[in-house]
Amino acid sequence: MRIATWNVNSITARLPRLLAWLESSGTDVLCLQEAKIAEAQFPFDQLRELGYEAAVNATGRWNGVAVLSRVGLADVVKGLPGDPGYDGAEEPRAVFATCGPVRVCSVYVPNGREVDHPHYAYKLRWFEALKAAVAGDAAGGRPFAVLGDYNVAPTDDDVYDVAAFEGLTHVTPAERAALASLREAGLADVVPRPLKYDHPYTYWDYRQLAFPKNRGMRIDLVYGNEPFAKAVTDSYVDREERKGKGASDHAPVVVDLDV
Repeated sequence: MRIATWNVNSITARLPRLLAWLESSGTDVLCLQEAKIAEAQFPFDQLRELGYEAAVNATGRWNGVAVLSRVGLADVVKGLPGDPGYDGAEEPRAVFATCGPVRVCSVYVPNGREVDHPHYAYKLRWFEALKAAVAGDAAGGRPFAVLGDYNVAPTDDDVYDVAAFEGLTHVTPAERAALASLREAGLADVVPRPLKYDHPYTYWDYRQLAFPKNRGMRIDLVYGNEPFAKAVTDSYVDREERKGKGASDHAPVVVDLDV
């Protein structure tokens, strides 16, 4: 079984690449982030033609998450119980679904913007709500994983130059502690380092030739419980999908399971 996560940075802009990638990659379940589309406009028909059902939590604008599956889709839950919300509104940043023998949660963790910005405090509160929401599945006997854009680099080695991020979000002790709290709940990073190259980054800014210069970050993660981790047989970052015209600024992260 092949499961992947990909921040597509607008499913409308990326649809031709998404459909081609689904056909070529052999992916059974794909967790998407930054759909940037309302659920009513989501491309259900095009995905159905390829054999995929979709569970979507999206309202347009900047957020939106989804789970695409060709191995079944059940027990869909949108959002987090106790979601703290931002500026008076709950944002579409999480969706759970059971796909065959595996349960997944697709997440788009708040960016945080700046350390002294209210969005940063919201990010930390959102992590607390996420931990509470996944605790039961994490402790269960069924393979379960939280996949998505966490907007946190777990270690200094997960950014091209930690000095370039001094005083910025994504690398602060508080954000990394929030990520560690998920591990305390029974989840672990199932994508080992190094992979087939020294720095398996998953995100490169569009500006200043960041991708050709490999000035990236590893912020798209797969955190699985023990049954999920034990089933992993391989994993990789599909760096090729970051290349070329019309690419997302994130690459897909792929995990193979023997379930």
